Amino acid sequence: MSHSDTFDVLIIGTGAAGLTLALKLADNVRVGVLSKFHLTSGSTFFAQGGISAVLDKTDSLDSHIKDTLNAGAGLCSEDIVRLTVSQGRQSIDWLRKQGVDFTKEISGQLHLNREGGHSHRRIVHATDATGKAMSLALIERAKEHKNIKILENHNVIDLITADKLDPALDKTVVGAYVLDTKNQQVKSMAARVVVLATGGASKVYLYSTNPHISTGDGIALAWRAGCHISNMEFMQFHPTCLYHPKAHSFLISEAVRGEGAYLVDAQGKRFMQHYDERAELAPRDIVARAIDNEMKTHGVECVYLDISHKSADFIKQHFPTIYEQCLTLDIDITKHPIPVVPAAHYTCGGVVSDDYARTNIPRLYAIGEVACTGLHGANRMASNSLLECLVFADRASIDILKTLPHLPRLNLAIPKWDESQVTDSDEEVVISHNWDELRRFMWDYVGIVRTDKRLNRAMRRIELLKDEIDEYYSHFKVSSDLLELRNLVIVAELIVRCAQQRKESRGLHYTQDYPEKIEDLKAKNTCVSPEMLKKDRK
Repeated sequence: MSHSDTFDVLIIGTGAAGLTLALKLADNVRVGVLSKFHLTSGSTFFAQGGISAVLDKTDSLDSHIKDTLNAGAGLCSEDIVRLTVSQGRQSIDWLRKQGVDFTKEISGQLHLNREGGHSHRRIVHATDATGKAMSLALIERAKEHKNIKILENHNVIDLITADKLDPALDKTVVGAYVLDTKNQQVKSMAARVVVLATGGASKVYLYSTNPHISTGDGIALAWRAGCHISNMEFMQFHPTCLYHPKAHSFLISEAVRGEGAYLVDAQGKRFMQHYDERAELAPRDIVARAIDNEMKTHGVECVYLDISHKSADFIKQHFPTIYEQCLTLDIDITKHPIPVVPAAHYTCGGVVSDDYARTNIPRLYAIGEVACTGLHGANRMASNSLLECLVFADRASIDILKTLPHLPRLNLAIPKWDESQVTDSDEEVVISHNWDELRRFMWDYVGIVRTDKRLNRAMRRIELLKDEIDEYYSHFKVSSDLLELRNLVIVAELIVRCAQQRKESRGLHYTQDYPEKIEDLKAKNTCVSPEMLKKDRK
């Protein structure tokens, strides 16, 4: 049986995690890298802040570890935090070798920002467009490598596991069915190892800082294949997304607050000091809840972020991207405050993976935002996410290069995708309507503040939508929009199921029914698996 493509390693995703892994493997193996749309359409490209790393003489690994554990509200794995933080310097060194040009002081030293939750300046950055600088450098290097085949506009439909092809075999992953969206053609791809590097799921909410492709695809793919999923209730809402009818998903970096911006109400009065002694530099969950409370208490649509007390030169030098973007909307941030609202930003939970990025399914790895490694716990600290991408791409590369030569070849024939029973859709409006309904009720019922009643309402609607989407999927040819909706409804279900398990408020999960944290010697992670759900339904 010939395949569209056969790879040693198939990486799904072209952000910081996926491309770092591809570059670390490519001297030894043949790598395929799939991008759902174009190479710069993922979250990495839009990351403003930077990468946390201990580089300052007054800073220490222990301090970075302590800050991360504090932000994670008792749910971080200390071993994973230590492992990740200890790789900061070498991760930055590796990126510089790939051609990433970070912002420097006049002395030539790297300039370090400070962000919420950090007790020191330790954010390495490229002005306020760090992700763009990283993305472009890694893409250039990957395109140059003869062993890396990059396929843009390829959206994965489902992972293929051995047990689907031969019931006598286990769930080992052997490849994937992939929709080539340019040619509207489904390909079967075989691989000895598959890696999920698909990013997060923030588009399950009505307001998000993420690009429109952040639809939780990897989490849903892993779930359907049989992976364990953990801590999905911890969806991080970034406190400051630009609030303007013409501004779609534009983030106002945490570094703006790190450099002295104030959060103020419509009268210009600061309010954060009433919520936390750290004021604007409190962790994101606290700041987002404070803004949410201010908006609901006073019935206003936004609050304001004001850095106009700093000099115009300082603002333009430190935040050129934000300055230019706001100016296009007639907001001069050197003179006026920026209207902001919280928006879904980062998925702290995800596919359970170990210290080498392995999942519970043989030959399937998960790296970056799609994974739940134990680094973030109940709340991710600013700028630890890109560090996690780099460190776990490195860890996965070590394990893959060690085990790949010894993996037995399964030589299974992957059947072609069967479209004989489906037709072209005559009801595209069903997809757009369901997409809109899902994101709206997730925002209303499973947002920054939750209750049992809201979660139960959301779950009833999810069950109805799932049935409708499954019926649609079984009757019509697949499209990118349909695949994303099918994945989003699974993500929504997993968020609610995890939230229903947690009878306390901790980190990013705040419920009015259980406003206190359960002070336990061993705080618990939530976990759902397909086997658990089967038992529940019996």
